[in-house]
Amino acid sequence: MTVQVAAHRKRPQRPLSGHTARTAATLALAGAATATAFDGTGHAEPQLTPAQVKARVETLYREAEAATEKYNGAKEEAVAGQRRLSALQDETARKQTRLNAAREALGSIAAAQYRDGGIAPAWQLALSSDPDRYLDGAAFAERAGDRQAAAVSRVRQQLREIERLRGAARVEVRSLRSRQAELRRQKRTVTGKLDEARRLLARLTAPQRTEVTGAGGTGARVSRSGTGARQPLERPGSAAPTPYAAVAVAYAYSKLGSPYVWGATGPNAFDCSGLVQAAYRSAGISLPRTTYAQINAGRRVSRSELQPGDLVFFYSGVSHVGIYVGGGQMIHAPNPSAPVRLAPIDQMPFAGATRVE
Repeated sequence: MTVQVAAHRKRPQRPLSGHTARTAATLALAGAATATAFDGTGHAEPQLTPAQVKARVETLYREAEAATEKYNGAKEEAVAGQRRLSALQDETARKQTRLNAAREALGSIAAAQYRDGGIAPAWQLALSSDPDRYLDGAAFAERAGDRQAAAVSRVRQQLREIERLRGAARVEVRSLRSRQAELRRQKRTVTGKLDEARRLLARLTAPQRTEVTGAGGTGARVSRSGTGARQPLERPGSAAPTPYAAVAVAYAYSKLGSPYVWGATGPNAFDCSGLVQAAYRSAGISLPRTTYAQINAGRRVSRSELQPGDLVFFYSGVSHVGIYVGGGQMIHAPNPSAPVRLAPIDQMPFAGATRVE
């Protein structure tokens, strides 16, 4: 009975005050975090094996390269759009100058007519002391009026043309802004994927990074013989079929070991399509900037028909390109972890080939 009374008379608990409640919550969260840290149930990034890092990095590089080609295309269009806009603005300024001159001429004619008064031609003839002379003058005035009417017509035409040019310039400005926004979007995509790849690679040891990226591959400008002497890099395959293909191949060889930089077209750094463009530019051939335009810049050839100087493309989206040099090898700019190098063409999914003619 005593126990029951004690239980009945037990004082009810008061709700915690605001400060006390916050303190209790903080302690509870701290305890939970500590427990999580000890029992291993936190959200720390999982440890990836080198093979998993390699697969993820390769995917990131491939996605970044696809975005790079879109960036290159948008940049090329933006540059062309800026040139068109500048041309429209220049033409508008020239026509405005001519319009201002025509307006001044019409203003002078109007002022002269105002000074001469507005007497009707019939009264001028009746009051003239020399009717024959007046009639000659009237005929001249009529011709002058025709010229004035033609001048007015020209001014109106110039006004319409200037308004057309201004309208075209407004359209070009909107288009240019859209391309610039696309450039910013693609740049964010590229840099985001490359940053993620760098973070993944930073978690590996140096030997693991070399294994994953192949940094010790055929990117050197020279090879070493068994005696350690520096020897010229052997060039596989047959000679190029045309003089400009030979120049392009020689240029590509001269750039072995150059760093990959996305959006770069040389002379000291390249992305994949930038290397191809620069190689053929050295031979006097102008190629488009992007892989998906370069594949249509020549005659398509099959894999069995490849000759040195042909452009070889990879992946279903045609997002990578190299220059075939014979012997099943190409020179290409792979990714930020690897310099310009020799590589077998069967190391990536083959998408097609083009011969520049």
